[in-house]
Amino acid sequence: MEGRRQHILKRLYDWVLHWAHTPYGTWALFILAFTESSFFPIPPDVLLIALAISIPAKSFRYAFICSLGSVIGGLFGYLIGWQMMDIIGFPIIKFYGVTSQYEVIRRSYEEHNAMIVFTPIPYKLITITAGAFKLNIFTFTIASIVGRSLRFYIVAWLIHRFGQRIKEFIEKYFNVLSLIFIGLLILGFIAAKKWAIQ
Repeated sequence: MEGRRQHILKRLYDWVLHWAHTPYGTWALFILAFTESSFFPIPPDVLLIALAISIPAKSFRYAFICSLGSVIGGLFGYLIGWQMMDIIGFPIIKFYGVTSQYEVIRRSYEEHNAMIVFTPIPYKLITITAGAFKLNIFTFTIASIVGRSLRFYIVAWLIHRFGQRIKEFIEKYFNVLSLIFIGLLILGFIAAKKWAIQ
């Protein structure tokens, strides 16, 4: 089962990357950032890095687009949790395997409030449960803007600063890095379960 999941994630990863070589890369980045905030498994960092490496001078522009899509998508995820938990929210939670920890996540909100945005829990799980537990939407939005922008702008800065060297490194070790990324993605979901249990 785990091998099948890795295979699916690898195919999705490759599909996401291919948009960097099309004229629709910027739109794809926005849509990916939006959908990843509520249900899509591949983080937008993949496409952000590919686009920024292709044109390092536009790194910060791509980071802005990515941040904007992610925050708006986060509000959509909040809406799912707030108004559509039974029809859409729970099936997504179940898909990512944290159904049994749902109540524990609620207590985590009570203890950590919007700071949960900065934990290793996948953002989509944070947005949906934030809506379901009616976390203050203003606090949630501010935390999302800060947390998501910080993440994407750091990536953009690194590429803008070390563009050519990073490009050469990624091109040289692309296959290995792809496998590492898939591994980290799976570990992220495992961490979500472990963190919620504690």
